[in-house]
This record gives sequence, structure tokens and C-alpha cells, in this order.
Amino acid sequence: MISSAKVTPLVNNPDRLERRLKEIPAEPGVYLMRDGSDRILYIGKSKKLRSRVRSYFRNTQPLSPRIAMMVRQVVEIEFIVTDTEAESLALEANLVKQHQPYFNVLLKDDKKYPYICITWSEDYPRIFITRKRNLRKEKDRYYGPYVDVGLLRSTLHLLKQIFPQRQRPRPLFKDRPCLNYDIGRCPGVCQQLVSPQEYRQMVQKMAMVFQGRTGELIDILSKNMEQAAESLNFELAAKIRDQIKGLNALSADQKVALPDDTVSRDAIALAADANHACIQLFQIRAGRLVGRLGFFAEVPSGGIELGAILQRVLEDHYQTVDAVEIPSEILVQHQLTDTELLAEWLSERKGRKVTILVPQRQTKAELIEMVERNAKYELERTQKFADRNSQAMQDLAAILDLSDLPHRIEGYDISHIQGANPVASQVVFINGTPAKQHYRHYKIKNPTVTIGHSDDFASLAEVIRRRFRKYKDVGAGLTDTISPQTHNLTKPTLSREQGISNDFPDLIMIDGGKGQLSAVVAVLQDMNLLDKVRVVSLAKQREEIFLPGESLPLPTDAEQPGVQLLRRLRDEAHRFAVSFHRQQRSNTLRRSRLDEIPGLGFARQKQLLAHFRSIDYIREASVQQLAEVPGIGSRLAEDIYTYFHP
Repeated sequence: MISSAKVTPLVNNPDRLERRLKEIPAEPGVYLMRDGSDRILYIGKSKKLRSRVRSYFRNTQPLSPRIAMMVRQVVEIEFIVTDTEAESLALEANLVKQHQPYFNVLLKDDKKYPYICITWSEDYPRIFITRKRNLRKEKDRYYGPYVDVGLLRSTLHLLKQIFPQRQRPRPLFKDRPCLNYDIGRCPGVCQQLVSPQEYRQMVQKMAMVFQGRTGELIDILSKNMEQAAESLNFELAAKIRDQIKGLNALSADQKVALPDDTVSRDAIALAADANHACIQLFQIRAGRLVGRLGFFAEVPSGGIELGAILQRVLEDHYQTVDAVEIPSEILVQHQLTDTELLAEWLSERKGRKVTILVPQRQTKAELIEMVERNAKYELERTQKFADRNSQAMQDLAAILDLSDLPHRIEGYDISHIQGANPVASQVVFINGTPAKQHYRHYKIKNPTVTIGHSDDFASLAEVIRRRFRKYKDVGAGLTDTISPQTHNLTKPTLSREQGISNDFPDLIMIDGGKGQLSAVVAVLQDMNLLDKVRVVSLAKQREEIFLPGESLPLPTDAEQPGVQLLRRLRDEAHRFAVSFHRQQRSNTLRRSRLDEIPGLGFARQKQLLAHFRSIDYIREASVQQLAEVPGIGSRLAEDIYTYFHP
């Protein structure tokens, strides 16, 4: 660890700075600038490390206020030499993601926009929409992120009609395909009626659409259709014709007016405020807009060069695409910080020249203006949503007299039908926005909750106890930071050193009235956590907020922002609980009468149904016929027969 008391910044020690600069080679690589606390301030790359690093310390070199502030803090410069410029670009991207330096452009992954994922790591790849970009399997491929979610879903739905796909995660039958195979929606993956090689070729055709290669795919299919017709295979030719017709429908109304519709190009522009930048990237292939991607970047205090943001987005995006997806021309709104290096790297990957331009006039400049206009609309929409959430949290903090805004709010609800299939939900809002990755389901285990006998109070108490049981011992040792008054709270001191992790809520909302709230309060009090977290309930009838120990609700208006935030949380908890309860109820209804036969497990049930096809045939079978089923002995066959013929 470097001590700031002993080591002065390099700008204040010219001799040491000059010695250090001479040690840096004039080769491609990555450089890291550290401050007196050994923290990495900035990570950069260059074709010639010595020239690039020296440029920060030249008196004649004008620096932006932000970069000048960084240079004044640098006490040490490290470097990593690479063999090629492409290696330095990839290494820089990995190091920035790992260390998150303050002065680098940091792309914000808030799961706002969805991706298309194709699981090439599997023999029979799946294709689906996801907001989580999990890169643990190198062969899996992600396309996006896409701004227009509705168009993305309709595109995927149409593609699954054009190209038969596996429709179910598990086979419906053991020895035959389901109805999807008969109607041509599935090639029979469950029974391996199609080989992995043939299936992957079909998925590759779908991938070409998300790669912006729809025109190329149509050309390939057109040649296949002609060959099938020449071979008198008119059924196959008609099938390919329908596929081409469906693909043409995907981009029928997406023509972009450009004079040269033979060049593939991407156009990127942004709109920024004091804190965030919204970036839009339009993918144009053969004069058609085939994709609109969206990105968010954090803007540090002191501002940042807009060209640096565009540079970071382009580097990050093109590192994850296949070489065939790189366009021949990239139109950018602002001059990049290292245009030459990026263009050379992309040209090397693509195998042909890639040009990066900042258009100034005519049609290309108008295209950039269109992209910038879309970025502004998206930024304004995001700002309005953020302002609404901020206003709602401030109002809620005022209603509950909280000293800080409730960063993490958890909502709980119970769902059942007269005690049958009781379940509970836990939903989480972070900064007023649903954080679905933290949602949880609970199956109620209380033996007193049975069909015909429900107990929401006991169910809520069980769920809260299970949710916070890992904090039970921690809560007893924490210092009480909450004042005795019911409405006057200060934020609890819950640090990791004390055993509290970041998933501890600032506020708990219970769906219900005073009874439900009292049950939860009793559990938290027993666990020594009542004075560490604020808990309220929201009654449905009049949207009233109840506090622990208070007989009357808070004087609020059902339409004020803070109450509306709790209502959104309550409705989301209710929806999540009801959907899980419906799933459990469906599973119960699907369970056959065979479950009631002692000794007959799930595997043997499948053997029976595969052999006899239905329960009616099992009921009519004799003991000898039952015993012929693999896995069913004579004794179990007697039990099955006796069950149906008591």
C-alpha cells in the first residue's frame, strides 16, 4: 500500500515523473494510474504507451477539468505491454469492468433493456428473451440490448412460427412427441426426431435475423427454394416460400431513406444530463433499420467527453458480436477519443476496411440527428420515471417521518383459497423500482393452516421469521439507534462488520390491517429486530397506513405519491403471490389419483401411464396385466388393483 504521506503526486515531483515516463516503453498496452491510497483512478490503452502517458503531463497539452483533476492525484503509473493493439483494447475493457475506476466511462447495466439469448452450449439450443446477461458459458450468445421490447417479442414470436422450435422444457410423453410436432411447431426434439446438427442449423437461421442479416438469409432461402422446385420437391419449396414471406414481413415498414442502400452501417448518438447518458445505436442493413439498441452510462461529477462515452459503448458492443455483424461504416455523433485504434481493430476482426465517420451534412447527418432525437426522448422518459420515484420516496419518508429515503422496501402478501395451497410472496422495490431478482416465494409450512382453516396472521408470522432468521442473533447485539417515539426514526446502523448484509430492508410493508401488522411486529420483537427496521401495513379498503401500536391510521390521501408507491408495492406483492398460488393449485389438480396409492412413486406412475395410456385403462387392468409393467411387482400390482376395486 502506497502512503500518501510519503509519496507526492507526480506533477509535484518532475524528476520522478521524468524517470517514470522513460521507463514506459513505446509499445502497445494498457496503463493504470493510481493515487496516494493505491486506488486505480483511470485505466487506458494506447498503440504507444510512452506517448499517450506523456501527453497527460505536457504543459502545452490542454486537458479537460475532469482529466486535469485526475492528473493532480496520480502518484504511480503502472503498465502492461501487449503484443497487439487488439489485445490492449480487450485487456482494457476487462480491467475497467473489474476495477470500475472513477475517471473511466462506466456503462450502467440496470436490466432496463432485454437481450436475446441463444444457448449454443446445449446440444439443442434454446432461444429466449432475458434481462440478465450471464456470461458464465462462453458459447452462449447474447444479442442486444433492445430498446423496443414489444417489437422484440413479436419478432421472436413470428420467428418461432416460421422456424419450428422446441416448445416445452421437458417432454410431455415418454415415447411420442406432443401435438406441437403434429402441427409443425416443433421438429420433435423431445424424441430426438431431429439431429442436433440439423436443429442447430435451423437456430442459426433465426440468429441471422438478430445479427441484422435478414437479407442474406432470404437470399439463401430463395436459392434453397429454387433447388427444391427443380428437384420437384414442391412441398419443401412451399414451406421455404412461406418462411421467406414471413421474413419479409419482419422488415416491411422499416425502410430508412439513404442514398446507398448496399452498405451496412451503424449510427450511434447520445443525450446526456448531469448524471446519466442515454445512448442509442441504430443498425442499418441494406437500407433497412434492423435493430435499435440502447445503453446507459454514468456521468461522473465534473462531466466527461461525449466522444469518450461513444468510444466505450462501441468497444463494449463490438467485443461481443460476431465478425459478420460488424458493419462497413459507423456513423458517430462526436469525434471518438481513439478513432484510429478502434477502426483498425474492427477492420482486423471483420477482414475488410471499417470506416468511422462524423457526418456533417446531407443524409448521413440527418440520420445521426434522428438517432440523437430518439436518445433524447429515451433520456426524458427515464428522467420522468426517476423524478416520479424520487418524489414518491421523499413523500413516503415524510409520511413515516424517516430520516433517510427508503432505499430498499419489501412487501409481503398471503394467497390461498380457504386454506388450500397457502403461499406467500416477498417483492422488493429498490429506489422505487421493482427489483425482480430479489423476489421470493414461500410455501406455508404451518400445520394448522389446512383446507377449510386459514390463518393469515400465523402465515405472515412464519414468513417474516423465515425471512429474517439469519439476523436473529445479529439483532440482539446491535446498538439501538431508534428513538422511543413511534414516528421519530433514525436510520439503523447496519454494517457488514455487524453481520448485516445489503439485503436488509429500510421498510417493510404488510398487505393487511392492524391484525396482520401485529402478528409481524410480535415476530420482529421476539427476534430483537423491531427497532432495526420500520414496518407498516396498508389496508385495502381505504388505502390506510397503520403503524405498530397505533389504533388509528395515518392521516394520508390515497392519491399522494408516497401512498401510491406503497400501493404499487402492495399490488405487485399480491400479483406475485396469486400467480404462485395459481401455479401450486394447478400442480395439485394435475396430480392423478395414483398419488394416493402407497408405494407408487412418480417414476412408477410414469411407467404405468406410458404402458396403459390413461388411468381408465389402469383401472380396468387385471393384477397380471399390472405386474407386466416394468418396475411394478406382483405385490404392488395387488395394491393398485385393490385401490381401484376395494
